[in-house]
Amino acid sequence: MSPSHAAPSAWTDGGRGALIRWDVAPTSLGPMLVAASEKGVVRLSFGEDPAVLARRFPQAERAQGGGAFPAVLADIVRAAEAPGEVDFTQIPVDVAGTPFQEAVWQALRRIPKGETRTYAQLAAEVGRPGAVRAAGSANGANHVSLLIPCHRVIRTDGSLGGYAWGLEIKAKLLQREGALLLI
Repeated sequence: MSPSHAAPSAWTDGGRGALIRWDVAPTSLGPMLVAASEKGVVRLSFGEDPAVLARRFPQAERAQGGGAFPAVLADIVRAAEAPGEVDFTQIPVDVAGTPFQEAVWQALRRIPKGETRTYAQLAAEVGRPGAVRAAGSANGANHVSLLIPCHRVIRTDGSLGGYAWGLEIKAKLLQREGALLLI
């Protein structure tokens, strides 16, 4: 993965012309799939089969490991296991969404480790206080969980809400980051 701002997002045209490097790393949260283009991480998930990459990026070349990818993968594993050791907001991501989704994802990256926000706070932060459900949908459309810390968003009543990879993983991530939970 080399920072190349001129390269189009891997999300453009099914990844046409992109090389996606990927691997599955064992973690205490379960197997973690990480995939990255030259621009940044395009997928981070738990317990997901690598075949998902062929569906999401059918026009891309896909290769397991190689290049600078192993070092990026090691940083991401450390971020999952010991969140204080790696500032994962510095790991580049290659994501594409609607302008609203991208605004929500940027707001998620600004939530400090050990803190949470509600879906209502997230909607207000992006200037759309009435769009709580849309903020929740944008949160759920995030393809690089952990790096865009959607796990830091909870319901107004303090309950965890949802998480694509399960509430147990969400709770563990929040506990590792030092967030106070009402579960």
